[in-house]
Amino acid sequence: MDITIFGTGYVGLVTGACLADVGHNVLCMDVDQAKIDKLKSGQIPIYEPGLDNIVKHTAEAGRLAFTTDVQEAVKHGTLQFIAVGTPPDEDGSADLQYVTAVAKSIGQYMDEYKVIVDKSTVPVGTGDKVKAAVRAQLDSRNIKLEFDVVSNPEFLKEGAAINDFMKPDRIIIGTDSDRASDVLREVYYPFNRSHDRMIFMDIRSAELTKYAANSLLATKISFMNEVANLAERLGADIESVRRGIGSDPRIGYHFIYPGCGYGGSCFPKDVQALARTANEFGYDARILNAVEAVNYAQKHVLFDKISHYFGGDLQGKVVAIWGLAFKPNTDDMREASARTLMEKLWKAGAKVQAFDPESMEETQRIYGDQEGLVLCGTKEQALKGADVLTICTEWKEFRSPDFTAIASALREPVVFDGRNLYDPEILARHDLIYYAIGRGRNQFQS
Repeated sequence: MDITIFGTGYVGLVTGACLADVGHNVLCMDVDQAKIDKLKSGQIPIYEPGLDNIVKHTAEAGRLAFTTDVQEAVKHGTLQFIAVGTPPDEDGSADLQYVTAVAKSIGQYMDEYKVIVDKSTVPVGTGDKVKAAVRAQLDSRNIKLEFDVVSNPEFLKEGAAINDFMKPDRIIIGTDSDRASDVLREVYYPFNRSHDRMIFMDIRSAELTKYAANSLLATKISFMNEVANLAERLGADIESVRRGIGSDPRIGYHFIYPGCGYGGSCFPKDVQALARTANEFGYDARILNAVEAVNYAQKHVLFDKISHYFGGDLQGKVVAIWGLAFKPNTDDMREASARTLMEKLWKAGAKVQAFDPESMEETQRIYGDQEGLVLCGTKEQALKGADVLTICTEWKEFRSPDFTAIASALREPVVFDGRNLYDPEILARHDLIYYAIGRGRNQFQS
């Protein structure tokens, strides 16, 4: 099928590449000429394992192309996927200006039946707004054309997006049109062969499903962080507690790992947006508000532990940080806990020596020549001359380091672990003082 994707960010590029990989003819459109030029030359603007290979071979095969020409993009595909950003507005609600702009463009240039698919994460009711925007443009042209609007939210985990798209747990389709349903069945047939993963519902339910899913996962994380903070005060070990409750199949082990807070482009934005939507309809979403508040506080825990250790005086201290991305296998630093920590350290007069396997360029882009920041080529270089070590991201290469070398390199043999990567007994045998999240009374900082 001929498919157009508006937006070449994380969702749009992964969606376009994977659809092209199974044989569809995909044209990705973006207003950013520099980004399109890079994609045409084979440069991928984001880090996602396996994405570069798919983009390369599908482009070489002629099934994946890129353009900045809106009219060309609208003309190309029977399916028009909207995968542009919906950044949080000042009040936390989702900003729909880019979604609306695409809808207007489709209405301005379409000359035959189109299925317009909301792939972006959008508030409940956006489908109606997209439909109205397209219809208004058609009316202004004084023509009548049939079209359908469908909600098809993405459920891609950064770092595992290719596998998530190719082997989905579910494919949510929100539509009231049999014609659109048939088109989407054909599009997703290659991903749906072993058993039927497609779940059809009305548009508003599909829109709410995405927000509910992300908010529930964020709730599990904040709940475990809350219990971890309590464990410190009670003298309990949250890792033992995690194994104890995770063994219950009703709970499971997913998303119950305590740490220094969640980040990224989805959970923070989606929890806020759903809470604001509730507020617009006169409902106080107390759980959602609490999830957001707990996560905000959790991002300050590592700084509080470091500050307490140094008696509140961080002037001139050098903190080594391993991990800057919000999670492993991505270079995404949006809402990353490391950013909160670094900015608080700088404000307190401390310096940072940091390493991340993938997000060094992104860190440079965000902070430029920030005074007090040294970006190091290896994790070992980050230790040299540092007073203490802090872990912010659970990259695999951080899981089994040379603890003897760490103790030798640091001015003070102290590790602050925001992801609970290590066994406290092993660090103790290497004469390292270990502060993690929720691992007994000695972790508590009043």
